[in-house]
Amino acid sequence: MKQQAKINKAQEAIVYSKLGIRYTYHEFYELTSKVAKGLMAMGIQKGDHVAVWATNVPEWLLLQFGTARAGAVLVTVNTNYQRAELDYLLKQSDAKALFFIEQFRTTSYKEMVDSVQERVEEFPMLKHFVEIGSESSTSYPTFEEMLEAGNAITDEELLIRERSLHYDDVINMQYTSGTTGFPKGVMLTHYNIVNNARQIADSMNLTNDDRLCIPVPFFHCFGCVLGTLAAVTVGATMVPIVQFDPKEVLETVEKEKCTGLHGVPTMFIAELNLPEFDSYQLDSLRTGIMAGSPCPIEVMKKVIEKMGMTEITIAYGQTESSPVITQTRTDDPIERRVETVGKKHSQVEAKVVDPLTNKEVKSGEQGELCTRGYHVMKGYYKMPEATKEAIDHEGWLHTGDLATVDDEGYFRITGRLKDMIIRGGENVYPREVEEFLYSHPAILDVQVIGVPDKKFGEKVAACIQLKEGHCLTADEVKKYCKGKISHFKIPEYYLFVNEYPMTASGKIQKYKLKELALEALSVTHE
Repeated sequence: MKQQAKINKAQEAIVYSKLGIRYTYHEFYELTSKVAKGLMAMGIQKGDHVAVWATNVPEWLLLQFGTARAGAVLVTVNTNYQRAELDYLLKQSDAKALFFIEQFRTTSYKEMVDSVQERVEEFPMLKHFVEIGSESSTSYPTFEEMLEAGNAITDEELLIRERSLHYDDVINMQYTSGTTGFPKGVMLTHYNIVNNARQIADSMNLTNDDRLCIPVPFFHCFGCVLGTLAAVTVGATMVPIVQFDPKEVLETVEKEKCTGLHGVPTMFIAELNLPEFDSYQLDSLRTGIMAGSPCPIEVMKKVIEKMGMTEITIAYGQTESSPVITQTRTDDPIERRVETVGKKHSQVEAKVVDPLTNKEVKSGEQGELCTRGYHVMKGYYKMPEATKEAIDHEGWLHTGDLATVDDEGYFRITGRLKDMIIRGGENVYPREVEEFLYSHPAILDVQVIGVPDKKFGEKVAACIQLKEGHCLTADEVKKYCKGKISHFKIPEYYLFVNEYPMTASGKIQKYKLKELALEALSVTHE
């Protein structure tokens, strides 16, 4: 950060197009100095946990780097959390301070924070509440007031604090998104995420000439490592979107001449399907990352062809690995970039093992993907047993993802161990069926799940979103599948939906989708 402020002093670091905010790297660095001093004036010590509950507002970005300079651990809070989830995180993380915006969509954060303050004795570590985005507050200190309090801290005091920091200190705590259950606090260090961010930037050929549009949420690794931190490692310009809106994304790309754009598949699908999509000038786009959930091949092809993102990359990983393990490169053939998740990053080990024997499988054979290296988390906060389950005695992180790797080192993700459907002794991998169904001209998106069945153990169900103006019946889908994929892979049940249950980071919650499907389909298990 300090280096970029010197090298790229006058370069734009942050642009909030809609808000009219523009900071150079020099201004950005000076602002993070004020934030770090403000935190110190509040009494935040090295190693203290600071929770941030907000959308992609400028203050979130300043806190990301300000907490790092003050030696505090940034605890990211999912923007979709409700009262019980917030209570859990604040207690489990031992947060000493909570920064929050007033509300998100129709949810009042302030009301929930009021509830926490009323029960503050239940949160013995929590001492400070700071409201973001309010010039004055009758209930809580504001972000601006915190900055003013920081004037009492000298440059020398901040320098002493920064010199006390170590690259292997935990600096970021990301809570797993909860797609498969209760969130766990993933402890990540400077060493983990700064190195991973640089590897990500290099894989994209990102430089200080690039302008990266970041509509993915900051609270997720996609936003704050693949997005903001990757940009800062090379001095690129960050162009965040406060809250995802496909129209605003395309307007911003056009106005700011962004060269890069990040997104999960559902975001790209929403952008591509805007009625006015063809009216936007997107010829500045070159690169970006599609990640966060399996990337449909058909969607990837459209992003390359219609959005001009000829050098878009696919990144794969998980929060526990800082997060990226493998990534395609900008010069990979299109086939590699639509059919694989690329090669492992340098300085990273990756292998595919038999889940039962833990022995490495041959090239092309399916197994669980495991990884080892600088990027593996320190562990789950206050969950030693869960940490041991995730990281074995040799330091290998077990991802829980099914994969294959070819002779050239390209990995393919074929599903989740927990998502695999076993129908009458036959293994069905949802990703394979989904990819086939994506080729149907009327289907916008599809998620394949297993539902209980007394005779077969499980049967295949497809939850389908249709393109606007299209109609489709279950019989028509079955007819489309017949003779093209094995009979046991053809979905037995069909549910046509308008939307999927999602995490705030854009991941589809398959366990919730299964609950909805069981109820809607009235599966009797007979």
